Parts: sequence; C-alpha cells; structure tokens
Amino acid sequence: MTKTAPDILRIAVAQLNPTVGDVAGNLAKAREARADAARQGADLVLYTELFLAGYPPEDLVLKPSFLMACEKAAQDFAKDTADGGPGVIIGTPLKRKTGTHNSIVFADGGKIIAERYKLDLPNYGEFDEKRVFQAGPELQGPVNFRGVRIGVPICEDIWGDIAVCETLAESGAEILLVPNGSPYYRAKIDVRHQVVIRQVIETGLPMIYANQLGGQDELIFDGASFAIGADKTLAFQMSQFEDAVDVTTWKRKGETWVCSEGPMSKIPEREEADYRACMLGLRDYVNKNGFKNVVLGLSGGIDSAICAALAVDALGEERLRTVMMPYRYTSKDSLKDAEDCARALGCRYDIVPISEPVEGFKHALTQLFEGTQEGITEENLQSRARGTILMAISNKFGSMVVTTGNKSEMSVGYATLYGDMNGGFNPIKDLYKMQVYALSRWRNSHVPPGALGPSGEVIPKNIIDKAPSAELRENQTDQDSLPPYPALDDILECLVENEMSVDDIVARGHDRATVTRVEHLLYIAEYKRRQAAPGVKITRKNFGRDRRYPITNRFRDRG
Repeated sequence: MTKTAPDILRIAVAQLNPTVGDVAGNLAKAREARADAARQGADLVLYTELFLAGYPPEDLVLKPSFLMACEKAAQDFAKDTADGGPGVIIGTPLKRKTGTHNSIVFADGGKIIAERYKLDLPNYGEFDEKRVFQAGPELQGPVNFRGVRIGVPICEDIWGDIAVCETLAESGAEILLVPNGSPYYRAKIDVRHQVVIRQVIETGLPMIYANQLGGQDELIFDGASFAIGADKTLAFQMSQFEDAVDVTTWKRKGETWVCSEGPMSKIPEREEADYRACMLGLRDYVNKNGFKNVVLGLSGGIDSAICAALAVDALGEERLRTVMMPYRYTSKDSLKDAEDCARALGCRYDIVPISEPVEGFKHALTQLFEGTQEGITEENLQSRARGTILMAISNKFGSMVVTTGNKSEMSVGYATLYGDMNGGFNPIKDLYKMQVYALSRWRNSHVPPGALGPSGEVIPKNIIDKAPSAELRENQTDQDSLPPYPALDDILECLVENEMSVDDIVARGHDRATVTRVEHLLYIAEYKRRQAAPGVKITRKNFGRDRRYPITNRFRDRG
C-alpha cells in the first residue's frame, strides 16, 4: 500500500435511463450525471453496462458506423475528465483486433487509463450476446485509480462460472465495481443480492452493483443499484424504477473498504413493483418511439380498465383516448363501467357503435357462408371490426394503439388475430388474469411514485367483481370455454414458467383432462403469439424473448 493511497473514496452510481442507439443523447446524460456527481464531491462515477450504446443494442453492434459513434463518444467523454473532476467508468462496445467486445472505458485526467472486456457472455433467456460479441481474450487485472486498485467485472462476469472476481481479488483488487444491464422480473432483486453475496464471500471484497433503468422494448431495467460490504451486509440500496445519481462514501479500515454513507431506499412489494414495471415499460415505449398519445378500446372489462389506468399513470390523462365500441351483446353494466372508469381517470371517452360494420361484413359474406351455422367466425367479426376502428383512429391521429390481452388469454389463444390483438404495445402481456385482478385492487388503494393519474378508485369495483366476458354472444362468460382462472393460471405457470410435466401438474390436484387440454391450447396458439404486439416482461419466462417454441409442433406430454 503506497503512502499516497487515499483513505476515503466517494463513488457515485449513475442509475440512468439511456435509449438504445441514441449515442449523442446517452453521452449528454452521462455528462449531466458527472456534473451532478462532481457537485456532490464524487471522486469516481460508475455508469451501467453499454451505457453509451444503450442496452441491449442487439444487431446494431454489427454496424461499423454505430461502433465508431460509440467509441468516439467514449473518447470525447474521457477528455472531459481533464477538468480535475470525477473519473468515470462507462460501458460501450469496442471493436478491437480480438473482436467486438462488450466493454468498459475507465477514464481519468483527460484520458482513457484502461479498457476492460466482458468475459462471460450470456446466451440464455432474453440474452444472446454471443451472437454479436466476442468474449474478452483474457482477464485483465484491477485498475489503479488514484491509488486504489479497482476491479471491474461486467454483469455476467459475476453471475456465471468463470472465476473473474476471484482472479481480480488474487491480482490485488481492493473493491469491485460492476456495471450491469439486469432486466426486471418478479423478485429479481433478491436474486441479485444473493449473486453478489456469493462473490463477496469468495473474494472477501466489497462489491458495488450498478444497474440500468428504463424500458427497452419488452425488457424493463429497474435500477435498484446496491452494494454488499465485505461483511456480507447491505451497504447501500438505491431506489427501484427511479433514475438517480447517488454518491456513496467509502472509508479504508485496515485492508478493507467500508461504506460509511449511502442511500437506503425501500424496495416496493410485489404488486407495486409489477405495476411500476408495467407503467415504466409503457411510458418508455411510447416516449422513446415518439408517439404523442395512445388509444385503447375500453370494454368495461378488467383488462382494458387496468391498461387505461396504466396509460394515464404513465403518460397523463390528456394523452389517452378511450373508445367504447358496443354491439348488441354489450351489456348495460359494461357501458356504465367503461364510462365510470374513463371518468375516474379523467381521460377522453368516445362511443363508436359497431353494428353497421359488423352487419355489413355479414351481408358481404352471406353468399359465401350460405348453408353454414353462425359461430366463432361471426363472433370474431365483432372483434375485428373493433380492431379496424382502433387502427383507423391510430392512422388518422397518430395515436399508438394499446392492446390489452393478458398472459392467460395469450397462452390459450383466447384472443382474435387482427381484432383485439391489434396494437403497438401491451403493458399487461406478461400478467396472468389473477395478477391483473391483484394489481387492479392494489392500484385502487395506492398511487405509485411518478404516476400522473389520480388517487382513489380508478377501476370501478363492479369491473373487478363481475364475471369476465368477451361479450361476443348472449350471456357469455370466459368460463364457458376456459377453466376457472385460478386453476388456469396455476396450470399455465406450471407449463410455461416451470416446464412441468402433465403428471406433475395433475399431482398438484388438477384434473388430467383439463391439464392436457390447456397444454394443447398453449401449443396451438403459438402462431398467434408470434403476431402479437410486444409487451412488458414481468415473469421469469415471457413469450417471445424467453420462451421460444416452434409454431409447427406435434409434441404432447402423454407420460
């Protein structure tokens, strides 16, 4: 240990919301955060994984011009550090002789003092980094920053089996700073804490875990950056779903660095976390893609009601238009419930009857359908007429259509292609029906931080209490053709999230015929899901990024 080594190090964690591909905008955010950290007395600012590119950049990384833009931004940012302010650790893709790497640039004193490359590239679930990156050629040791030896493993380097952290400790690292792009799923924070604790136990070193914030297509990055001290206790905890630049103070005590000052934010409980993830995902998808407002069909049912609440909370009442599209099977309750919901939220509410277009379609098809019985085809004309009206409003006014199908419906194909599946984004795509009810009840009693909507009951109690129905025929309820939702959701969670066998699901108390039928419906609805709008990932295994089943598939689990 040199005599010049400091005994205090102030490390700022920049938990920010970058936009994939907006290199100039991301650099501007990084500069603003560094200026903020400097005002707070920081010595070093830690940014998140691939911050300058935005994460995940996917095949953008294959474009030479994109890589050049990212590297130039990193070089320009490094020059900023000549002002004597904080040094920086910032993520960026770098193309080198050894390949294109998921990297960090460590800059201080106006220059880049080190580069480090990710060694363990994740290739599971939502990750496919091996497609576009090459692993770092070898593990490089810690970086000497103003007399402190800092190890910088990158995200998966602390999750996988490669002994990156142990090697850094053996090479003399005193503290580990980890930039991350870790997407949200329910209870993910507990998983992250356990991963970091395991590394702290193995290395004996404190670890700071900086995580990205924001929505990127289906993925939600929830922030919640934190540190675990060498004593295996939580050193600090930043907020979840909120951007922040927090400075933490670390003091040398013997051979160990100890956090003496930092935030200790409360982490939301399950329903609040899921709701805020959906809200953040919708807000960022709409805003980052340049939509000024959104429109949705408000049916008087629970799914469209919670989507309306999410839209108002995310965007404000003035940016949501709701449309009730009644037909002869639409009940008086639904008409009243939809209007009450719109009034409670304060958003625009229009009524566009669909009798004329539906009857027009039927008339046009009379000759072709002669001699057949009316059934699902005619019912679906109602849904498709509604979908066409919503898309016409979208085309005319530039509003993005919010689609409102939940995971239970999407799992078993209880949705109409080119009808109620029309839309640009679905905030509840990864919520099962019973979770939709739970979040609706929660929202009626709480206003989440950052929400733009009103307090109080925004989803009328009658919507929550009544039997769910698509109202495509007289006295229809969902349970006419589906098992009760508590049973259906449990079976689906077993099949989708846990990949359980039919026998194991039956052993939980479910009827075998029901389980095999649900499994069959799940498989044959794959072609619909491939054409569905993107939506927020909430569970460990969502449709699309995580669960990739073939459309043509004859396998059935028959024991």
